[in-house]
Amino acid sequence: MMHEYLIIGAGPAGLQLAALLERDGHDYLVLEAGERPGTFFRTYPRHRTLISINKVWTGSEDPEFNLRADWNSLLTDDPALLFKNYSTRYFPAADDLVRYLGDFARGLRVSYDTPVTSIARTGDEFVVTAGGQTFTALRVIVATGVSRLYVPPIPGASLAERYDTVNVDPVDFVNQRVLIIGKGNSGFETADALIETAAVIHVAGPHSIRLAWQTHYVGHLRAVNNNFLDTYQLKSQNAVLDGTVERISRRAEGGYRVDFRYARTVESIRVLEYDRVILCTGFAFDATPFEASARPELVINDRFPSQTPAYESVNVPGLYFAGTLTQQRDFKKSTSGFIHGFRYGVRALHRILGARHHNRPWPSAPVDNTPEAITGAVIARINRTSALWQQFAVLGDVVTVRGGAASYLEEVPVAYFKSGELGAYDTAFVVTLEYGPGHDQVDPFDITVPRIAENDAAAAADASYLHPVVRAYRAGEVVATHHLAENLENHWNLPNVHIEPLAVFIKGVLADIR
Repeated sequence: MMHEYLIIGAGPAGLQLAALLERDGHDYLVLEAGERPGTFFRTYPRHRTLISINKVWTGSEDPEFNLRADWNSLLTDDPALLFKNYSTRYFPAADDLVRYLGDFARGLRVSYDTPVTSIARTGDEFVVTAGGQTFTALRVIVATGVSRLYVPPIPGASLAERYDTVNVDPVDFVNQRVLIIGKGNSGFETADALIETAAVIHVAGPHSIRLAWQTHYVGHLRAVNNNFLDTYQLKSQNAVLDGTVERISRRAEGGYRVDFRYARTVESIRVLEYDRVILCTGFAFDATPFEASARPELVINDRFPSQTPAYESVNVPGLYFAGTLTQQRDFKKSTSGFIHGFRYGVRALHRILGARHHNRPWPSAPVDNTPEAITGAVIARINRTSALWQQFAVLGDVVTVRGGAASYLEEVPVAYFKSGELGAYDTAFVVTLEYGPGHDQVDPFDITVPRIAENDAAAAADASYLHPVVRAYRAGEVVATHHLAENLENHWNLPNVHIEPLAVFIKGVLADIR
């Protein structure tokens, strides 16, 4: 049977897209290798505490605004399917997310126990072999996430234990010397769990530790996982090693020899000895099911499929990606690798598919073509939008002006708008929320570092805090930019002082085309 859409993976992204297709009456089927939804989260994180926040009490009753602090809910009109009904923990248990996804999947067309073994493209169709069956589809959306552990090219890496299979019982490490390779959250999650039992713990990697509270990228090291840093700096027999592991080999008397080259010295290779070595080096996209006719181009050390601004493979037409795989578009900058980011990316993909294949333009609302009306619409959205808040600099609201009429379009991927596929316009205003340049180099707790005043519009472009930016486009090029000098992390609503300067800016841009 031919389907319009085959979605591979019944994790959060696959279910989000399936729910949108179901709502609109499209023909689709989800193929899931596991026996239930959310297979990845049945194993990860290994110590079963999520780092996606679940702030239930915000002081607001606006469901749109509340999604700013709810990083686990999928987009739904059913208030019963909000994650706060499944856990009130700020850092919830992974098992609660699995339970939530199971309820969200009810009523959706999912074929479980159907692992995909082959994806090929014949003419304009895809042929997918899964669970001993053959499926055909016009379009395939891969929402499997990064399901394969990334193993770095270290000689002897195969001798090490792995994050995905290592014993998580700390008692198994009593009085042992342990090397953890990888300075990300999985590495420090593992290290934190062993602090009470291991004799020595070293966490090693070639790059500097990036702290999420400084970079604003939630995939960098989170505070909930960095207790280990205290044990290092306060001299508790643990350490962070900056450098590269050159080789891992077994010792005749047991344990492992590790040849290590430090990054910050010129000394020769140091030989280190451990009882255990654990790889916590992140995950990668599993491209093994793809035949040559449908094999997507890979990037970033072959860890992600390369994608167009429409989340489509750059070399396989009709092959799309959803969920954490789409972080290739904003790698280590915004939030596409996480539910609270990619849920909006999935909705954007659904709208792109509607425009491309179902004669359904991007949803829009008319707005009076006056500076005052456009300003009012922009300010109202900035005050409550969760999509622009979560997907900073990636998604934008777009106000198009054409032939004297103005329309407001919400949550458009900025790169997709720039591609021109959204449609023609005379002038367009693109509204984003952004951190200023160099924001990830600023220590936000250092009071000796001056900050841009929140009412200093002239200097707002250099502000390190999250603030609104409005850019005017003509013929695909930016012709004017306006920064609103307001730290949105400290305010729910923009004060009236910003309304007049924005209206003056918009008035000036509109005057140029009249």
